[in-house]
Amino acid sequence: MSHEDFEALSKEELIQLILEQAKQLAQLKADYEALKMKFEHNRKPPTNSKNSSQPPSKDQKSNQSKDKRRYRHGPPKGHEKNERQFVADPDQVVELRAKRCQHCEAELDGQPEQLVKVNQITELPEAKAEVIEVRQYKVVCPCCQQEQVEKPPAGLEMERRFGARLEASVVYYRQEQHMSYARTQKALQDLHGVEISQGGIDNIMQRCGQQAIAQVSEIEAAIQKNRVVHSDETGSRVEGNNWWEWAFCTTSAILHVLRFNRSSDVIQDVMGEAEAEVWVSDCYLAQLKAPAKERQLCMAHQLRNLQAAIDAYPALRWPSVMQALFRSAIHLHHQRDQLSPQEFKGQVERIERYTDRLLRRSQGPPEAGALLRRYLKYRLHLYVFLHRTDVEPTNNIAERALRHSVIHRKVTGCFRSAWGAKAYAALASVIDTAELVGIDAFQTIQKLMGTPSLPIPVG
Repeated sequence: MSHEDFEALSKEELIQLILEQAKQLAQLKADYEALKMKFEHNRKPPTNSKNSSQPPSKDQKSNQSKDKRRYRHGPPKGHEKNERQFVADPDQVVELRAKRCQHCEAELDGQPEQLVKVNQITELPEAKAEVIEVRQYKVVCPCCQQEQVEKPPAGLEMERRFGARLEASVVYYRQEQHMSYARTQKALQDLHGVEISQGGIDNIMQRCGQQAIAQVSEIEAAIQKNRVVHSDETGSRVEGNNWWEWAFCTTSAILHVLRFNRSSDVIQDVMGEAEAEVWVSDCYLAQLKAPAKERQLCMAHQLRNLQAAIDAYPALRWPSVMQALFRSAIHLHHQRDQLSPQEFKGQVERIERYTDRLLRRSQGPPEAGALLRRYLKYRLHLYVFLHRTDVEPTNNIAERALRHSVIHRKVTGCFRSAWGAKAYAALASVIDTAELVGIDAFQTIQKLMGTPSLPIPVG
């Protein structure tokens, strides 16, 4: 309405218009408050590594305070000084003896000496590759006229183009250090003076992968025989498609499997007819179908899920109480050796009793109620680690086994072929299993590639 329209209205008409507008404003305000309450109820707190499975690397980092920036790095004041220990048997010793007096030029040979200081320097020798030429001759036996050709010793095979140690270095760069073909080429040229094509690197990876694949069946058999199995899975990319890498971990073996699906069929293929006594995993449905007499839900996952409920519903009390119970159970597990059997049993019974009492409470909002229903359904799978000494409360073993693969995926972009994925999984299985008994990755890879060519083996 224009200014003239308002001037034409009577006093009663203006009052009626104002009342109608006030009524409309009241209705709009009520609608706004209703929408605001609905939004606040449905709004979820920000996701981070403490209330979800999101890795810490994706957390939003806050600005560091001035007080923290002034913090002095290094050990605290009064901390005992630690220095690098001397090697008992150094490879070389350099004697620094004064031969002539710098003041009067007198000869000092034969004069009494006193050792005043010793220093050790650790250095790498020049890592240039050596080329070994193997010449094979034939000779005709004068007695039987048969041609004789000397067979080369292990490590100097006539079909070999690169020594086992060099090939192991190639695989180590690719598998363990997650280097691309181009970066591996560059490292070999700069560090070792070796020129090799990407096709040559690919051939080495295939040969090593085939050797590793031949050992996978033994690792799989070891997994099937173990009483406690930890398992987890993570995404992967193969030939531009979404695949999944599974890890199956025990105290004696670690098996990696790369498959195009995330169903329980993968677990069935690995376990065959075997059944574990305890299966440790998160609450993913395929994991919960694993063949096992008992299950242990990963407590680390449950603590994060409960933290999400605490963040979303601060007024709801039971998630924080349940979280405190789970933390107490984990702490009790770590204190097992410090308590008498009677004390430990009493603490376990107390935690079990409090848990049963808490699970009988009201469920609250739907999301929190779903979490409570989970614990009611899997009540017997919460504290298995308190009743067995060979079960851990978390699934960190399997998660750590997959950490290298996650880095490999992020750095290299994963696999351009199915055979590359299969070879990577087999190599990861062999390397991780060997590390359980103290054999490092490079030693394991070198063993797969054969006998080193240096020092030259004697036939």
